[in-house]
Amino acid sequence: MKRFTFAAAAAAILAVATGGITAAPAIFAQGTPQMPGVQDASRVTAGTYAVDPAHTLVGWNVSHFGFNDYFGLFGNVTGTLTIDPANIEAATFDIAIPIAEVALASEGLKNHLLRPGKDGAAPDFFGAEPGMAQFTSTKVVKTGDASANVVGDLTINGKTAPVMLAVEFVGAGANPFNKKETVGFHARAVMDRTQWGINYAVPLVGKDVELTISAAFEKQ
Repeated sequence: MKRFTFAAAAAAILAVATGGITAAPAIFAQGTPQMPGVQDASRVTAGTYAVDPAHTLVGWNVSHFGFNDYFGLFGNVTGTLTIDPANIEAATFDIAIPIAEVALASEGLKNHLLRPGKDGAAPDFFGAEPGMAQFTSTKVVKTGDASANVVGDLTINGKTAPVMLAVEFVGAGANPFNKKETVGFHARAVMDRTQWGINYAVPLVGKDVELTISAAFEKQ
C-alpha cells in the first residue's frame, strides 16, 4: 500500500487551495527536502533587491519600569538593497517602516503611541500621523565572512540621527514559490530614543530601545 506522508498531504492541500492549477513546489515533494536558502555568498548576484514586505520584521523591546521588557513589532517594511558580493562595503540600504502599523499586544498602549499631543504640544511618542521611519545607509564595514556593521541615518518624527546595525548574512537562493533570487539578513541595534525627541517617561521607561531585524530581499 502506498504510504500517505505528511509531505504528500501538504502537497494535496496546496493543490486544492490553488484549484489544481499550480503544482506544489519541489520543497513539498516526498523525500529529503532541500533548503532553498543557504549561507553561501556565491549564491548572491550583484544588483538591486527589494524588501519582501511579507517576510521582513522589525522587533523592538524597551525596559518597563525596570520590572521587565515590553515588546512590539513593525511589518510591511519597504525599501531596496543594492549589493555586489565582490564589494560588500559598497552596498547601500534604503528602508521605510510604517510606524502607524506597529503591532502590540496592548491596544491601549498602541493608542498611546499614536496619540496626538495635547493643545498643540508634541506627542508623547509618535503622534496620530507618524508617517515612515526612514533608514538610509551611509557606510558598510565588513566584520567577517558573513557579517558587517551598517551605519546609517534614521529619521523619525522629522528628526534624524545615526544608528549602527550589526548585520549577519543568513542565506541566499531562489524562493521556491515565486522563483525570485532572495537574500536574507538578521540585524541588531540599540537606539537612544531621546535622540529623536521621544522623551516620555525617561528613565522609568528605558531610553535605550533594542531592535531585532529579520529581513528578506528579492532580486529586481
